[in-house]
Amino acid sequence: MSGAEYKEGSMITQLAVFLENREGRVGECCKTLKKAGVNLCSMSIADTSEFGILRIITDDNAKALEALKSAGFVVAMVDLIGIEVPDRPGALSDILVTLSDADINIEYLYSFANESGHAQIGFKTAEPDKAVEVLKKAGADII
Repeated sequence: MSGAEYKEGSMITQLAVFLENREGRVGECCKTLKKAGVNLCSMSIADTSEFGILRIITDDNAKALEALKSAGFVVAMVDLIGIEVPDRPGALSDILVTLSDADINIEYLYSFANESGHAQIGFKTAEPDKAVEVLKKAGADII
């Protein structure tokens, strides 16, 4: 995920863009980022019949936030925990079970590609400090 924004303490900064569920709205968001010269590193969307949440990680979140707000989008910055998962059966399962055993609930997660042969996963939890501590003790590669 070259160029993505990481915060101190193993956190990835993500933008959550709230969109009306109508044709072309994601394209308008991407066009706004293009005009601002912002590169997308990762994207995920969840939708209902009336609205969607576009979750993005960019190479310049501050610039993306400003451009999207100026274009009338409702945007929030959110911190995610980033982990690197080996490319083998059960690797993600082991991490998720470790978190579950520590009573840490994952609100959502998504993956993004990299060149290392490992999947990179970003996830949100209400207990990020505890989750990072548990993952480090379990030997997980925090990014």
